[in-house]
Amino acid sequence: MQDGYLSRTPIFQYILVSLLFPLWGAAASLNDILITQFKSVFSLSDFASALVQSAFYGGYFLIAIPASLVIKNSSYKIAIITGLSFYIIGCSLFFPASHMATYTMFLAAIFAIAIGLSFLETSANTYSSMIGPSKYATLRLNISQTFYPLGSILGILLGKYLVFGEGESLAKQMANMSPAEAHAFGEKMLQHTLSPYRFLIFVLLAVLILFLLTKFPLCKSKEDVDKEKKGRIKVGIGETLKYLAHNRRFKRGIIAQFIYVGMQVTVWSFTIRLALVLNPEINERSASTFMIYSFIAFFVGKFIANFLMTRYSPNQVLLAYSGIGSILLIYVVCVPNMTAVYAAIGVSIMFGPCWATIYAHTLEVVKEKKYVETAGAILVMSIIGGAIIPAIQGLVSDLLGSMRLSFIVPMLCFIYVSIYFFGELKNSKKMIPQNNTVDETISE
Repeated sequence: MQDGYLSRTPIFQYILVSLLFPLWGAAASLNDILITQFKSVFSLSDFASALVQSAFYGGYFLIAIPASLVIKNSSYKIAIITGLSFYIIGCSLFFPASHMATYTMFLAAIFAIAIGLSFLETSANTYSSMIGPSKYATLRLNISQTFYPLGSILGILLGKYLVFGEGESLAKQMANMSPAEAHAFGEKMLQHTLSPYRFLIFVLLAVLILFLLTKFPLCKSKEDVDKEKKGRIKVGIGETLKYLAHNRRFKRGIIAQFIYVGMQVTVWSFTIRLALVLNPEINERSASTFMIYSFIAFFVGKFIANFLMTRYSPNQVLLAYSGIGSILLIYVVCVPNMTAVYAAIGVSIMFGPCWATIYAHTLEVVKEKKYVETAGAILVMSIIGGAIIPAIQGLVSDLLGSMRLSFIVPMLCFIYVSIYFFGELKNSKKMIPQNNTVDETISE
């Protein structure tokens, strides 16, 4: 179509694009395993252990704009292939990292994976929303995002059985060892981190081959395609940023995505730690089961939301979800027993549709489609919230001496997300009788 959307969805290509979502879900959930493992092996504070997420989501922030430039100058397919290649390189770096046994080297490997995932998310999120009729863009992206928790569950299962061991928790085992014995034992435990990434390399190579052999539609606006054919200068970053800076709803969407991603990453990063603190009798392998429950809950939440969105507006559904999520996090903060862990799992149900809906809605307010690739990249850059907010919670936990009380950080975040969707609901009601002035309303 003129705006880059397709008149119909090519099913095989859409399935392949959707299969990318569980791939970055697996990498993200493995970070939750690494945080718990590294905290004991390297004797880290909660703040220092959260730097795993800072390295991971910091890579997203730095690479999103370059990834959008690759899309602009080539295609979504090339950006996806580039992302898969960097992902494979990052996984391979875990081999030297495990032998060097330094926290810094592991962070470097995680950062390299994040470079690949930034390419994948920048391209796949926007591509999934555009690879079909525009009126189904939000639903299409939500369906693709439904595959994400399947990858998250896979990542946790790989970590549970390939990284964590049997017996008492690492902290208890190492507490009874001499410094030399603890160091040797820690190095042995670090070798276990290789196994999940070895498995991922084989899966990624298979997916890369499929993308190399499959033809994909461009999904670019007619204006961009005409410029490419005529060799004219493309829209620059400066012009795009100037356009987006005057769009208040786009800016509100960026802030909401920043807060949401940070909140989600924070809850998932510290659920295992919360379980270990509230029940010292369990070990890391047992505690990781709660993360499996969390991702199953996330998956269920997405399915329920997809059904509800066929009957109610996405903003109504998300307002209800975020309101309930805020209440559950208040429970986590206030209740000092294991039921708080189950409340944290319940929060994952409410996470379900947030990312995809904020992303698609924010992208929709970019009416000039020649700016859409860069707008999508800036939305992906908002993932930097996953680097900052977990570190804040880790710092709060260290200062208060309580992992449970530190959940006040994601609680405040979910309250803000509730306010955002309330505002979006009011906006959508204002726009219904003013179809002829939609662009003016969006600018306001």
